Amino acid sequence: MPESSIDFHRRRAGVLLHPTSLPSGVLDDDVDRWLQCLADSGFSVWQVLPLGEPQNGLSPYQCSSAFAMNPHLLASQSQPAVNTADDKFIDFCQQQKFWLDDYALFKVLQKHFGNTCWNEWPDEWKFRQPQQMQKAHLQYATALSELKWQQYLLHLRWQQIKITAAGKNIHLFGDVPIFVAYDSADVWAHREWFMLDDDGMMTMVTGVPPDYFSASGQRWGNPHYNWEAMQNSDFVWWNQRIKHHFEQFDLLRIDHFRGLQAAWMIDASCDTAIDGYWQQVPGDALLEKIKNNYQQLPLVAEDLGIITPQVTELRKRYDLPGMSILQFGFDEFEDSPHKAQNIEEDKVVYTGTHDNDTTVGWFNSLQDHVKNSVLKKLNILNEVQQNSAQTVLQSLVAQAMESRASLCIIPMQDFLGLGTEARMNVPGTIEGNWQWRFEWQQLQNERINIMKLQAENTGRLTDQG
Repeated sequence: MPESSIDFHRRRAGVLLHPTSLPSGVLDDDVDRWLQCLADSGFSVWQVLPLGEPQNGLSPYQCSSAFAMNPHLLASQSQPAVNTADDKFIDFCQQQKFWLDDYALFKVLQKHFGNTCWNEWPDEWKFRQPQQMQKAHLQYATALSELKWQQYLLHLRWQQIKITAAGKNIHLFGDVPIFVAYDSADVWAHREWFMLDDDGMMTMVTGVPPDYFSASGQRWGNPHYNWEAMQNSDFVWWNQRIKHHFEQFDLLRIDHFRGLQAAWMIDASCDTAIDGYWQQVPGDALLEKIKNNYQQLPLVAEDLGIITPQVTELRKRYDLPGMSILQFGFDEFEDSPHKAQNIEEDKVVYTGTHDNDTTVGWFNSLQDHVKNSVLKKLNILNEVQQNSAQTVLQSLVAQAMESRASLCIIPMQDFLGLGTEARMNVPGTIEGNWQWRFEWQQLQNERINIMKLQAENTGRLTDQG
């Protein structure tokens, strides 16, 4: 079990804030200042998005490695020079060898071949011919050491952050994308664990059918796992991945948990996600394998979208909390798991996620008759007024904090009361996402004191039992 695994029998509150949304956008002193602000507010959980190295679209859910951290998170000042004789660096390289060697060589070759996808490289590199691989480790020794040193520095910095957070009774909450990018070190190095043809091309790709976010569904385009091969290997890659993340975090969200029960299969030749089908996968066997390695599973299941009884059964079988999003709770379905009155203890409640508009932006985007319906359901008696969005935000934050959910997470944008200009991501689009940063002047003591009072009044204060 992770050293400081979170106890879900305690009521807690936290904030969703990706490090790139810090004023500096990197893991510098801003992190320490942020952790102090979080502690001052009485909140005890800091949730981040995946810390991996994004590809061109900047999405942390499409990264060049399922293990490597984003080098752009390193503060530029005072980085020590590469020291390959450093004993701790040598130990780090040995301990992380199962992914680090492939990642470093992948990045070097990617640069050498003009940032083209690995399936466009010459065959000797594309198919990882042993003689060429051995030659490359000698030919690119310096560049490989530099990349490994970057990851070492990121590792050291994150461990410092984890120690600082623990000293303030703050738990770190990470995010594991269920799928990996095609143009990644993982797929290049382990083609046998993905659904590829003999030439390395994807045969089936990932996505979801039409849902709240998109009438035509979402075609993510990641390669599907070859689950038979994964299971035959005793899920070694998955076990390494989860262990690696538990070394960084106290709690992990499994993104698109639904895909561990059945996955939406889209033929790679299809341009949309509409013509797909669900196929069962051995997620039960995977979770059982992971559970055998830990006393408990500090995992959160992102169970949004089309959720069947089988998915809920799988989640509950391993005592995993699911997610409830208050912005989704204003439909006509009285049994919606996103309505405040229906939220149980085994849920993590949010006002919205990184894929939603901010609560202020969401409310302002509604038509007036829908706004009035929202106000009525929240028992806000006045008709739509100029400041109604802030009133709705305050109401939803209060509902989230007061709910039965063991953990309440408020996105930083809602913590600060910001509008659509602060939205993190619009699903199905590429431009303008993942770039928002807050400014320190936006985080006033008054706001921190208000949130601390709410945490205290709802039994979520850091030092409450």
